[in-house]
Amino acid sequence: MQNIDPKSFLKRISEDFGFDDIGFAAVEKLEKEYEFYLNWLDKGFHGKMQYLARREGKRRDISMVLDGAATVIVLLQNYNTNYKHSNSKHLGKISRYAWGDDYHDVMKKKLKKISNLAGEFFPENKFKVYVDTGPVLEKQWAVRAGLGWQGKNSLLLNKHFGSYVFIGIMITDLVINPDNPVRDMCGKCTACIDACPVDAIVEPKVVDSRKCLSYWTIETKEDTIFPKEISDKLNGWLFGCDICQEVCPWNSKNIYTNINNFKPRNGETELSLDDILNMTESEFRLRFKNSPIKRSKLPGLKRNAKTILKK
Repeated sequence: MQNIDPKSFLKRISEDFGFDDIGFAAVEKLEKEYEFYLNWLDKGFHGKMQYLARREGKRRDISMVLDGAATVIVLLQNYNTNYKHSNSKHLGKISRYAWGDDYHDVMKKKLKKISNLAGEFFPENKFKVYVDTGPVLEKQWAVRAGLGWQGKNSLLLNKHFGSYVFIGIMITDLVINPDNPVRDMCGKCTACIDACPVDAIVEPKVVDSRKCLSYWTIETKEDTIFPKEISDKLNGWLFGCDICQEVCPWNSKNIYTNINNFKPRNGETELSLDDILNMTESEFRLRFKNSPIKRSKLPGLKRNAKTILKK
């Protein structure tokens, strides 16, 4: 057991479980990153997402999540597929990340298997996993682990897969040689900022959720009426919005995932607006079981469909 190199071991088994990239970062306090996050909160850019407003020190000091934490292991899963939107006026567009199964469930199952396997080979060490489910700054740790840089649309950009990646985190007290961060390669490009129809990217790397179409179509309660500046700019987006990703040059390589869970269910990247308006609660639960779309709930989805059809 002592002769096993943990970094090589984890790289190999991450490939075996279908992950597309992996990086390692030494545990340190995220001083600048946490200050940036607090500034974002203080400006109210999180909107009504109160779960983000908890000023938990764990986001700054990840050793509070796992006692004795020494290494943050970051795994990426490409979710890009060779499907497009038709932009039919009778259909509502779904954000690419929600075309298939809920990535939280898919990735967490795989991460737990990797964690259990690592625990067998390194029984004296502890491993803890997160997939967007705890007070962890995933994008910032991915940057520290050398897996990319934070783009001007605030998303992680990987030079191979662009921004169409899901992030998984594994924290361990096992000391592993860290990877080096990569340089920011956005340069002078402002494609994402220029393309946002609601000017939600208020400055490079900063998104005001209160202006974002994804926020309004996913995070707001079903009785919330869209302000005119949002409803006028929906352009058919029923659940989420991918505009700032679609225009990004780093997403032009068309490297597609082979994970069937992330491919569109029934080949659908859009939903019939009439079908949504006529859908029953039981039909909704069946149709969107294990789907990210269940987050909006049926009344919210119907509200979105009605708003689109008014235009």
